[in-house]
Amino acid sequence: MSRVINTNGPGPRRNQAKRTIAEALRHLREKPTLDAEAKDLAAVIALALREISQTVEESATAWDDRDYYLKADRFRREWMWADQSGRELTVLIREGRWDALPPALAKLLPHVADVTITKFTRDPQVWQGAYARLTAEAS
Repeated sequence: MSRVINTNGPGPRRNQAKRTIAEALRHLREKPTLDAEAKDLAAVIALALREISQTVEESATAWDDRDYYLKADRFRREWMWADQSGRELTVLIREGRWDALPPALAKLLPHVADVTITKFTRDPQVWQGAYARLTAEAS
């Protein structure tokens, strides 16, 4: 029998979100000014970080259920940056503190450095309207 690979599991979703962040950061780097698209890109990064945090918790919970507590705790610590960065970005975006955005985004670069982008695979529809979605959650 061959191994069954779940493409909708937390691991592949986490990798997809990480790729989305890497591509959005690349697009943002090429933006000379802060326009509506740049705000959408920043918001999609915050939403992708939230997705990563959720998948980390799914994986860690599954390990907790199997009594792999040390592995689950190590995994949570390894990915803690995603939750912290996601919360920070969300606050910055909702409060409109755009001057503090570049340093916050720069902190993400080491975490997505292993993602190789030879061509963009994310359609602009992925981030279109992300700023509106993120700010609408606050109300």
